[in-house]
Amino acid sequence: MSLFPRRALAIFTLLVASVTATPSFAEEMDDQINQRPGTGAMVLDAVVARPMLLAMTLGGTVAFIATLPFSAMGGNVEESAKALVIGPAKTTFTRCMGCTATQDALKNREIANNN
Repeated sequence: MSLFPRRALAIFTLLVASVTATPSFAEEMDDQINQRPGTGAMVLDAVVARPMLLAMTLGGTVAFIATLPFSAMGGNVEESAKALVIGPAKTTFTRCMGCTATQDALKNREIANNN
């Protein structure tokens, strides 16, 4: 088999796979948005994601303190704090256990609408 038919076959296979996978991906996104996280997602969040996010928060705090004089001279202390400390801390400590960012945003929107 020459190089051209192999490449054409590979491109055709990729095209067919992407076209057939799209509807199931869309259904998967709907399920992700509309359903609560499962036990596995919660365990992975507690064991893997939260410790990594805590490390990011601590690293961001160190970076914020180290760059604070420069941020103060530039007049963007608040933006620096939000990006390096507040954002990671909110994600670490207030996101629902096992939720994706989309699920958490929808949960927060529902809470705001109910109040």
